Amino acid sequence: MDPSRDNPDLTEERRKAKFDPEKLGNFFWQGQLKRRRQICDYVQSQGMELAPAQPVPFMTRMEKLEDVARLSVGMRKHAENVIDVGSPQEQFYFNSLICGYDGSPFHLHFIMALPAMINNCDEEQAAEWLPKLFNCEIIATYVQTEMGHGTNLKALETTATYDSSRQEFVFNSPTITSTKWWPGNLGKTANFAVVMAQLYTNGKCYGAHPFWVQLRDIETHKPLPGITVGDIGPKFGIGSNDNGFLRFNNYRIPRMHMLMKHAKVLPSGEYLPPIHSKVRSLNNVRYSCIRRQGEIRPGAGEVKVLDYQTQQYRLFPQIARVYAIAFTGIYIMDMYKSVMANINAGDASLLSDLHSLGSGLKSVTSWQTSLGIEQCRMACGGHGYSEASGLPALYTMAVGGCTYEGENMVMLLQCARSLMKLAAELRSSDRTNQRDSKKCANPVTGYLYNVSPSQKCRISQESGPDAYLEAFEHVARRNIFSAYERLDQLRKRGRSAEEAWNESGVALTKASKAHTMNFLAKTFVERTMLMDDPASRAVLENFVSLFLSYELLHCAEPLLEDSFISAQQMEYARLKMYDSMQRIRPNAVTVVDSFDFTDAELKSVLGRRDGNVYEHLLEWAQKSPINAHDVLPFHDKYLGSYMKETLLSSKAPCHPLPSAIAKRPSSALLLFDALWQSIDPTAGTHWPIYCPKTVNASPKTAATIAGD
Repeated sequence: MDPSRDNPDLTEERRKAKFDPEKLGNFFWQGQLKRRRQICDYVQSQGMELAPAQPVPFMTRMEKLEDVARLSVGMRKHAENVIDVGSPQEQFYFNSLICGYDGSPFHLHFIMALPAMINNCDEEQAAEWLPKLFNCEIIATYVQTEMGHGTNLKALETTATYDSSRQEFVFNSPTITSTKWWPGNLGKTANFAVVMAQLYTNGKCYGAHPFWVQLRDIETHKPLPGITVGDIGPKFGIGSNDNGFLRFNNYRIPRMHMLMKHAKVLPSGEYLPPIHSKVRSLNNVRYSCIRRQGEIRPGAGEVKVLDYQTQQYRLFPQIARVYAIAFTGIYIMDMYKSVMANINAGDASLLSDLHSLGSGLKSVTSWQTSLGIEQCRMACGGHGYSEASGLPALYTMAVGGCTYEGENMVMLLQCARSLMKLAAELRSSDRTNQRDSKKCANPVTGYLYNVSPSQKCRISQESGPDAYLEAFEHVARRNIFSAYERLDQLRKRGRSAEEAWNESGVALTKASKAHTMNFLAKTFVERTMLMDDPASRAVLENFVSLFLSYELLHCAEPLLEDSFISAQQMEYARLKMYDSMQRIRPNAVTVVDSFDFTDAELKSVLGRRDGNVYEHLLEWAQKSPINAHDVLPFHDKYLGSYMKETLLSSKAPCHPLPSAIAKRPSSALLLFDALWQSIDPTAGTHWPIYCPKTVNASPKTAATIAGD
């Protein structure tokens, strides 16, 4: 790239930066910035072999499926040349560079099916199947979601009934709602799947268990007898993925295809449960600097849109959320590895925390991501609605996260179950004045045991993150115990446990959101302190301040209800938010530069690094296949022939002016006159399509016609 050809507005912004974007970018990518660039350079050096045949928005669904299949094969052939195939991070990045947001047939194979097999196969099963999965001799997917039940394990209807006489499991889809629905790669690609089904043996149901199921013939790729499988059709997004449906009709698999690392069914049909039952619950900132619109000071010329406070209010909190979510993701991955190691050593004590927190984070972060993308789209004005911005594709991909792998409200209620157990325990310990010191030190829920002695907000004009974190903890505590007390009161009034839970649903989801936001805030602050470059840390601290003040102002109701915070302190938080946005503004472009996304990754004309938006917007539009035709092939067949008939036939149908228009000659009719003259200036004010009798009538103005 040639910096001398960059948009001068962006060049000016980059000169103003007070930090080194390389250092911040390297911190964000956990020291892997150089490695990411090496991988990206390799992909770009391969030209069209690892690039879409044409811009994806211009492809038909079939073309998308074909192209992603081509790219996936190319990706696999090149993988060992450039990435560490044992690194999930490098695999994910390599995949996203080549196949984009929609992923590839190998994406779910590696991130869903393979981990499911690793975590559920016994040694014999692992020896037989894992090498084939690693080598992609077969392509697999993970199949849990059902048409009528989503990902709710307890409610799944697909059955796997053990037949001891043949040592086989018999699979059936007993109802329409038991149809497996939505799993990626299922429709036309995968020939094997990890399938979750209700296990029946010796006349008893033992709940949902994972099974290794062959779906298609290895040679012909045709579905096997007893299998009905296909694509679910067009979707809001991810058109390159063949999300599918699956039904079973007395389909048999060998006993040893039940994944038996944790639970087992012996040849006799005897069920051996798992050792531990808990194991089963396992680019818009750049565009805003280029776009100029309006004047703040008369005569000073149009300003950059990003100089407007409203634009900063839309965009900067989204960047702050990016950091908060990304840093929390690092923490959760470390926590997951630790919990899995503990489970293998026989200790599952932290599994409940991981499950609860993961459920809350899944809901809150997917929702915030979707809202953030939509804010960015609107911040780009009309151009944000165009596929050229890259935002519609990004949004349709992200918004699916609010419902797949667990609908967001359901996930919040999952989180709430754990929180209500803790609340009950805490209420009991309040009565006995006993507190477990180990639980007080828990990084996820310890704040519930450690109540601040001040009981009042400490936010001031000069206060740092600690005072805000105390406020987040207070919001979470108040919401959690408010939900618990509502549940308790409803039970005392005679409601069943299920009825009380349902009638407390809103309070429970608020409790989960507050708990999750508290964890996001805490993790963001802690991770920022690990940045050793002072200039970059100062930039991150501005985003921390913005995140804490912005998010606190959006969840302040509980703080006001018990007078924990004063109106003056709310104003301090508001001023902190405004001040943070002003501090971020000079570095905004360089901050997004530090994420180091290439134009190929962004797939956005508006977010181009060089800032030369408008010429490339026109160039993008000219690539549309529709523009290959000066006249569309079907024009003469429909509109063209109709217009000729209307203009040439003396018996063309005539339509009186709508009465609502005729009553307003001073506005609507004059507008119609103006429109008609703009279409054909030589026609005067004659309206042949609205003539009151025939097209041969004498020319009249629209107002005269209205009076006839």
